[in-house]
Amino acid sequence: MNITEVAVTVTERPVKHVFRWRAGVPGSGTTQIESRIEIRTDEGMTGVAYAARGAIIVDLFDRRLRDILIGRDPMLKEDLWERVWEIDRIEELPIYALGLADIALWDLTAKIAGLPLYQVIGGYRDRIPAYASTVTFETTEEYLECADQCLAHGFRAIKLHAWGDHRKDARLCQDLRTHVGDEIDLMYDGSAGFDYVESLYLGQALQEAGYLWYEEPMREFNIEAHRRLTERLSIPLLVAETSDGCHYNVADFIAREAAGMVRTSTHYKGGITGGLRVAHLAEAFNLRAEVHGGGLPNLHLACAIPNTTYYESLITSLPIDVEPGIGNDGAISPPHVPGIGWETVERV
Repeated sequence: MNITEVAVTVTERPVKHVFRWRAGVPGSGTTQIESRIEIRTDEGMTGVAYAARGAIIVDLFDRRLRDILIGRDPMLKEDLWERVWEIDRIEELPIYALGLADIALWDLTAKIAGLPLYQVIGGYRDRIPAYASTVTFETTEEYLECADQCLAHGFRAIKLHAWGDHRKDARLCQDLRTHVGDEIDLMYDGSAGFDYVESLYLGQALQEAGYLWYEEPMREFNIEAHRRLTERLSIPLLVAETSDGCHYNVADFIAREAAGMVRTSTHYKGGITGGLRVAHLAEAFNLRAEVHGGGLPNLHLACAIPNTTYYESLITSLPIDVEPGIGNDGAISPPHVPGIGWETVERV
């Protein structure tokens, strides 16, 4: 079997719920641009991946990626992953582009196997608890109302994306703990908005409130700053979400004792192959590799590995609009069809 064609199709549609992030980080905007990547073979099989970008994805496949895929055996995914990694040396691929071909190739592989992707890459479970991951709301009252609605739906864990003010965010986090009680897992994501002093202040408030993890308080270029922060706090620091370098970079965070948990994902860590490498690396150190972000590839990854706790499901509105598939038990299952199962969900 050989790859005969690689096609990229760009579409644009309105955003269902317009939302914002912390100060300094762009929100959703009003339209969503998306690329559909199809890798086709001489035996009539097709693997598919999606990217939340348009022209830049077309450009990268036209100039670089298509040529290293055409004529290759799609089953040799490690070889193709390394070829894309080589291109990254001169192209400095955007982190979200590094794994797109790999995701499509794994979709193709699972279709050939006649199995859901999560079973092909590990098959640890067929259902996983989800946590409600908020966008940035305007007031504390809105966050508390969002929490009430999430708990009523069945979620048993909530993660905050707040305002980017370390003192206000600290108060919000403690107010939420008081509001929901001690039995609900709470997490906080700083979206890399703070320096070391601010991160320490906020981290102390989070550990006093019994939060499960403290995610990405600082930009992740400086591992030493994360090591010093980890040394001063007892709450697990969840790191390496957006840092370049896939498992190589994650290994440095672990080796420098700068991680309480690590992030893995399909969209920021080099597809399914890169996401698995990070997860297995972390497991060798008895660390959790929490899967970052929603979507079907990440859901399959989360159900394939033993050392992740939750699936991340974004809550973008009030009243809440819960992701399809999340039941009243607060859990979700991947589609039980061959491949990733793109055809089972509406593109929104």
